[in-house]
Amino acid sequence: MKELLYQAVNWIATVHDKISQMNNQFEGTLSDKQMHFLVIGILGILLIFIIHPLFRHLSKTNHVMVISWIYVFTLILVITFSIEIGQRLTGTGDMEFADIVSGIGGFIFMFAIFALIRAAVIGIIRLIRKRQA
Repeated sequence: MKELLYQAVNWIATVHDKISQMNNQFEGTLSDKQMHFLVIGILGILLIFIIHPLFRHLSKTNHVMVISWIYVFTLILVITFSIEIGQRLTGTGDMEFADIVSGIGGFIFMFAIFALIRAAVIGIIRLIRKRQA
């Protein structure tokens, strides 16, 4: 996971550098903030084109829990990274990748327990309904 994160950061840095070079090559007058505005705006719209149909399909096929999991997992990623960055900036702790992995692992473990309990409850309810029918 750590290697994957480093690869993603390197890829993002490479793309950033290439966009900056293109701006300079074409004598563009876009500031770094304006480039971020455009690139993140375009990226967000492209992600909408991918994620919206996926979530729409999941909701139609009664997989709303998958949508919830994806949303919460995304929030957990943001929260864990924010905590570690905050610790670095304020000096209130050590910024450690292992803490991020541990926190995400905790969420996945707790969700697995929840999913097992939920599946058991749904299974019992179905059995009861089947016997009553």
